[in-house]
Amino acid sequence: MLRISALHRHLLTASLACLMLACSSTPTYNATVFPYEIDQARVDRDDIKTVVIAHVNLGLPSRTYLEKEAPRIDASVSAYLKKNGFKVLPQREFEQRWNTAVRIYGNPTDPTSGKVNMKTFVQIMNNVRDDMRSTGLDAFIFTDLVELQASFSGGLQHLARWDGVTRKPALQGPGTGVSADFDWAMLVDVASIQISIYDMDLKRVFASRGGIDATQAIDSRSSSGRYVRRRETLENEDYVQEGIELAFYPFIDSENWPGKR
Repeated sequence: MLRISALHRHLLTASLACLMLACSSTPTYNATVFPYEIDQARVDRDDIKTVVIAHVNLGLPSRTYLEKEAPRIDASVSAYLKKNGFKVLPQREFEQRWNTAVRIYGNPTDPTSGKVNMKTFVQIMNNVRDDMRSTGLDAFIFTDLVELQASFSGGLQHLARWDGVTRKPALQGPGTGVSADFDWAMLVDVASIQISIYDMDLKRVFASRGGIDATQAIDSRSSSGRYVRRRETLENEDYVQEGIELAFYPFIDSENWPGKR
């Protein structure tokens, strides 16, 4: 009969504990990660070290309730870039040149429809790019806050997954529970950060997206069950940080990436 000494039992227990700890520290796989696009050859060639964060969206303007959070989110993006060794030029360097070009070519965004005239947008960006060459700039980074829709799962946990994140529903109002017949398949508004990076040839070298949080909560005052806009939007800094890390991968590597490498 095989006997296991006390020392061997201790070593076996320690090994199993380490294995369990290693497994528990591995990010949970999430199939909803955004299918990023990266031009690795251009990224390697450009050797991007100095960047500027645009104060305007690359695509359609963000919803008003998201747009007011943009400066705070951009500050977090800037901190993340600096933490990872990038030099981030002040946003005013871009904004001042953008405003000057707008006076020449006109506003590319129709204030009524919100549609973007891409011809005008490109003219402005060419002007800004030419004027910023002397700053040592390597790339422009656009940080669009976009609104999507998801749904919370049935069962016990009620989780929503999109763009690599997993979130639980929030309650808003005086109540503390949800009615038993609440329709969990109902779509809820959620927000993600979309990152687009363009080099000095104005060629896109990277694009991706990371989820942040739901922007609606369950209205606890409603007997029939409904979602309402949250009073505080994207206030969880940990969620913001997670979304930024997801949106920049693999342009910036992250051990927390929940998709397949």
